[in-house]
Amino acid sequence: MVRKILHIDLDAFFCAVEELHDPSLKGKPFAVGGKVDQRGVVASCSYAARQFGVRSAMPMSRALRLCPDLIVISSRHGDYSAVSKQVMALLDISPFIERISIDEAFVEVTDLPDPVESIARTLQNKINTALNLPVSIGAATNKLVAKIANDWGKQQKSGAEPPNAITVIPPGEEAAFLAPLPVQSLWGIGPKTAAKLGALGINTIGALAQTPKETLEMLFGRFGPDLRERALGIDDRPVGSERGVKSVSNEITFAQDLTDEKLILSHLRRLSDQVGRRLRKAALAGATVQIKLRWADFTTITRQKTLPSPTNLDKEIFETAAELFRENWPRGKPVRLIGVGVSNLSPPIRQLSLWDDDHQREGNLLSAIDALRERYGREIIQRGHRMNEDDREDELADGE
Repeated sequence: MVRKILHIDLDAFFCAVEELHDPSLKGKPFAVGGKVDQRGVVASCSYAARQFGVRSAMPMSRALRLCPDLIVISSRHGDYSAVSKQVMALLDISPFIERISIDEAFVEVTDLPDPVESIARTLQNKINTALNLPVSIGAATNKLVAKIANDWGKQQKSGAEPPNAITVIPPGEEAAFLAPLPVQSLWGIGPKTAAKLGALGINTIGALAQTPKETLEMLFGRFGPDLRERALGIDDRPVGSERGVKSVSNEITFAQDLTDEKLILSHLRRLSDQVGRRLRKAALAGATVQIKLRWADFTTITRQKTLPSPTNLDKEIFETAAELFRENWPRGKPVRLIGVGVSNLSPPIRQLSLWDDDHQREGNLLSAIDALRERYGREIIQRGHRMNEDDREDELADGE
């Protein structure tokens, strides 16, 4: 049976939610993010703002120089999370749903009898009408191509209005669709890796697919064949399901409930470091990062996010966990327990970004630190932010 995979991506999600609160913003250039006087950055921007060159992750000061009439709005994370839950609830057309982030998800609809384009259009219409949100959908026989198709489809409809696009790649046309696209369109290929490939005359995914497997294996070791398969549009990864998935996790119950965000994030970082260390020791990496929060009344929630590629790097685990925490923590609410876990485990293949220098250096550094701690104890090397802390390392409860 031919697989049918949908990639769901809400268009400029934060901005779309802001327009629900204030319809007068529709069609205007505005950005959601931090204040200029606090060195804020753009978290999301409207499509009208993008016409001026404003982009996500850009310093807000630069965004205002590009678009002097830009309207700046502070983020309201609680509202975005609540709306995201409503969207995810509408994806119940299938039990196979994998949330990637607050505004992205994969859904496998192989078992549904209708053509995949019809399923995508029905789902898009449901989100458009029930929640008044624009959403673009890519459809293909696997996750890799569905994601790239969606990104490509949105680019083709660039303008002052959200694309609300649907892009379908029929079975058997995966390689042909990918061939003319730049190699950086593939997950995990950053600017540095693209430059290295470009130096070899490999600038398009098609050129990458035509490169002999032996050449890629010589250049990239055991990752070479996987690289070629992806360039050909081959991706057998399942749409993730929480059931039956093993994980590596750490959690801590506080002696007194905490309300200080900085202190909670400090504990979250320690937990992330421990999870990363355990993953590396077990020669594993995981694609899904999860946090666990327990309030003072013992109510417990778990939230997770799936990354584009598996990781066992402390920094990436912490940054994802911190993002999930900020999205789901009502500021000032007492926290009794916090935990970090990584699941969807596999061998530690850093996808293609393994060959980017920064990731290579970080991986080598962490391996060296792990070896020192294994030989001389955990306290032989500490992070700089812990040097002035008087409290000893908390005893953490491990779970797998």
